[in-house]
Amino acid sequence: MKYLLQIDFPFSGPFGDEFFTAMQDLAKDIATEPGLVSKIWTENQDTQEAGGIYVFDNLDDANRYLQKHTDRLQSFGITGINAKVFTINEELSAICHAKF
Repeated sequence: MKYLLQIDFPFSGPFGDEFFTAMQDLAKDIATEPGLVSKIWTENQDTQEAGGIYVFDNLDDANRYLQKHTDRLQSFGITGINAKVFTINEELSAICHAKF
């Protein structure tokens, strides 16, 4: 069973190529998180938001990472963090081209 963690939060930039440059080291660190299958990075300059969609192979690691990331964001003074954990229906997702 796989779990999806969805996080978004207010973010004033940078965006695009500057976001890529600024977040490369963080991305490399996140890639080593226990239980992480994948992360999709999200950003929306128009609404001034950023976040991510994460897939974990177990609920404990998803919840542990949620707490770690929430603490990190709050240490930067970010408030208004939205987060949810979902169970992934892998069979239906596979019909719609999901890869795990």
